[in-house]
Amino acid sequence: MSRQNRRTAEEQDAANSEALRGAVVGAAKFGLVTLALGFAGTILSPIYRNLTIQFKVYIQMSGMTLGGWIEADRRLRSYEFRALNARRKEKLKEDEKVWKKWERLIEEEENKEKQPSASSESR
Repeated sequence: MSRQNRRTAEEQDAANSEALRGAVVGAAKFGLVTLALGFAGTILSPIYRNLTIQFKVYIQMSGMTLGGWIEADRRLRSYEFRALNARRKEKLKEDEKVWKKWERLIEEEENKEKQPSASSESR
């Protein structure tokens, strides 16, 4: 069974929400940057001034799309890292419980083996 099949719907929804938040934040950040560059281009560059409004909108949207994609990917990778660490901690706790159980069983067996030999020595 692959690892993706083991994820619950709740985990998938949380990952989707994190990626969506990242996309919105990234689009806003890069949108502001491309807007500032557009204003600078309008003031400083005669080439940019002569572009059609449709092409200027395309440039703005391209920057926003790129920013959304980059930030969504960054946030999703960060979320997966946190989720993986949480699963590792849970697995470690489970392993510790099993380990302690086996240690108790071994100690009980050792104590049982020592008791008869101690009673036979006293006879």
